[in-house]
Amino acid sequence: MKTIGTVAAALLFWVLAVPAGAQSAEKKTDVNTPLHLLQPDYDVPYGQVTTDDISKILSRVLEYLDKATPMTLVNQKTGEAITDFSKITNEVTIKQGDFRLISYEWGVTYAGMLNAGEATGDQKYTGYTVNRMAFISQLYPVYKNLSGSEKRRNPLGSVISPHALDDAGSMCAAMIKTSRAGKVDNLRPMIDNYIQYISDKEFRLADGTLARKRPLPNAIWLDDLFMSVPALAQMGKLTGEKKYYDDAVKQVLQFTQRMFLKEKGLFMHGWIQDMDPHPAFHWARANGWAFMTMAELLDVLPEDHPGYTEILNLFRAHAKGLASYQSGKGFWHQLIDRNDSYLETSATAIYAYAYAKGINRGWLDPQAYGPPTLLAWNAVASKVNAQGQVEGTCVGTGMGFDPAFYYYRPVNVYAAHGYGPVLLAGSEIIKMLKDHPFVINDSAVMF
Repeated sequence: MKTIGTVAAALLFWVLAVPAGAQSAEKKTDVNTPLHLLQPDYDVPYGQVTTDDISKILSRVLEYLDKATPMTLVNQKTGEAITDFSKITNEVTIKQGDFRLISYEWGVTYAGMLNAGEATGDQKYTGYTVNRMAFISQLYPVYKNLSGSEKRRNPLGSVISPHALDDAGSMCAAMIKTSRAGKVDNLRPMIDNYIQYISDKEFRLADGTLARKRPLPNAIWLDDLFMSVPALAQMGKLTGEKKYYDDAVKQVLQFTQRMFLKEKGLFMHGWIQDMDPHPAFHWARANGWAFMTMAELLDVLPEDHPGYTEILNLFRAHAKGLASYQSGKGFWHQLIDRNDSYLETSATAIYAYAYAKGINRGWLDPQAYGPPTLLAWNAVASKVNAQGQVEGTCVGTGMGFDPAFYYYRPVNVYAAHGYGPVLLAGSEIIKMLKDHPFVINDSAVMF
């Protein structure tokens, strides 16, 4: 009787706890329910995005970055704000925020802000770049003229005396875009200095391919496509001089000869001359730099240039290869072809941007690439937190020749690499949705 009483009590609790409708609800079967219309339990929102949604995320990122990157000079010893540039000494520097105002990552961010202003029509994004570029342009001649002893702690040291492609290419491309938009005067001296470094001073292999002497001699980093080619291409557009286009095309094609695996449609991250056999690790963000480089080059390269068709075909081959590795959550993995490596945000955002730009410029079929692009954006959007910070971004990463090196790279909201790509992706997808609206057909995204 004790057992029967316990069962009865449990039944009574169930009756009281479960709503009456649910107690009598008919089970869903193939006979009484269109099962194909049941809503899947997606980890990342699927097919639920509007241009207003994207704009809200971009605005959140801008609000955070505007606070996190102050345009202020301070005395390092006293903390006093310096507004009179005649008082700049070796003790005066740019006030520290969460990110530097001058870096290759921030070159991407400046370009992203310009693109967001164009896509949304909201000048607050454009103003972010214009104001900081103007600030840097005012500081440049002052810091350039400091005495030798004071230059050692110069916050504009990488602008005045670049020592790597990381110092030059991305910032240069962003400055040229800003200059071409007619937004800031006095950028040309810095642009010319950057381009001179890329064209004449950076180490090259015997065939003219841009290279480094680290981590091993005669090393080619896939990242360096982005640290050079967009600046060269933009310089070609700014000046009309074919030599810049020629060098940009040469770099892409000569990197490709060594580093693109046609069977996978992916680039390896690093290549070392005379290494045999050569291990191939397909790091996601480096592939992103290459993918975005080709989009940036095609955007300004004259269609009658001898290398245009070959670059376009390579862009399409890379697009096809990358699409085949996208995860069901919309992200790509840290090592693209290794599904047990973590899902990474910055690369996913870069791919979303390059795909959307390819669709917008007519280089890619929207029916084929629109759905994965939208899926990628929804994944990225899920990583922008309430403060406007971008989560899940891999920190700066050198070249490695074993998987553990890539698998265990940390992620951090202060990894500057994530912010520009998010701005670029969101703004380019706003443009895409205006010209290529999607529909849901039998529960699937269609363009």
